[in-house]
Amino acid sequence: MMESNPTAILVVDDDRYVRESVSLLLNSQGYATDMAPDARTALDKLKRVKFDIVLTDIRMPEISGVELLGQIHNLHPDIPVILMTAFTEFNMVVEAIKSNAFDFIIKPFQPDYLFHAVRKAVQYRQFVEMEKNYKSMLEDTVKKRTTELYNALHMLKDANREVIQRLAIVAEYRDNETGTHIKRMEYYTATLAKCIELSGDFVESISLCSLMHDIGKIGIPDHILLKPTALNPADFEIIKTHTTIGAKMLDNSSHELIKTAAVVALNHHERWDGSGYPRGLVGEQIPMEGRIVNICDQYDALRSQRPYKAPFDHEKTYKIITEGDKRIMPEHFDPKIMKAFVKVAGTFDEIYNTHQD
Repeated sequence: MMESNPTAILVVDDDRYVRESVSLLLNSQGYATDMAPDARTALDKLKRVKFDIVLTDIRMPEISGVELLGQIHNLHPDIPVILMTAFTEFNMVVEAIKSNAFDFIIKPFQPDYLFHAVRKAVQYRQFVEMEKNYKSMLEDTVKKRTTELYNALHMLKDANREVIQRLAIVAEYRDNETGTHIKRMEYYTATLAKCIELSGDFVESISLCSLMHDIGKIGIPDHILLKPTALNPADFEIIKTHTTIGAKMLDNSSHELIKTAAVVALNHHERWDGSGYPRGLVGEQIPMEGRIVNICDQYDALRSQRPYKAPFDHEKTYKIITEGDKRIMPEHFDPKIMKAFVKVAGTFDEIYNTHQD
């Protein structure tokens, strides 16, 4: 059964009898045909009209059928070209094969063989169109699914960020800190990580996970956590356990952000010289996340009011971190991170002043 839009075939032959007889035979089978007496006329028609198949004689004046075959494929690579030839033109047949001729009809030919060759070409053409449509549909589907995945990942990232922020705020509600402290920590850590030229993924991860550095304070008793006076040594030993409590709370997660948050919670009080807690790690034994959050937390703590101290201004805080006092010494910090802190200290001051309750 023929399609409602009949296959369009261009018949090219310098012999009028041949092209007309071939056209009549094809018309009898329901194909739509057009004719050209030479290659130039055929090429002109192919530039203006869409054809599904081309039948062309090999031996024609000026431009041969083999040359025409090559030019057709330059214009329309997917059009099957059937060559009509004689036994005596074997060398030209070899050249035609090299030029990707679809099929050959040997003159004089039987109508059944003509119909068979054309049916094969029609099936090939349909297959090519199906493949194109499939690729186009697949590309559209991939684009659609990629967009959906991209949106889903962003929704998931937003949801993760919100959950982390809410968990961090829960910890801050039990402390003397405020919500702006954890917001400042997010900006401090991002600024410092960028200055050290760490990757964009690391910057995003450390800035978000820094919000949960004190999540373990949820497990510290109120009478110690909210004590209005300075802590005694026994109290401080209990306070120090907020690092391991936080790590345990976040342990064994399959989520990379939660894993990073666990590293931050455990290591943000370790010191470069080994005098920190909970494990007394030294130098590069301390994960980079812990080293970065440590100096940021120290800066914000010095700038903020505590039961045992008034808030310090930026200049005094900077001097304590870079030169030391009785409690804080420069050797507590990774020298590379200290160097970066010196570069961005002005930005830290801006962050503190911009994000207040």
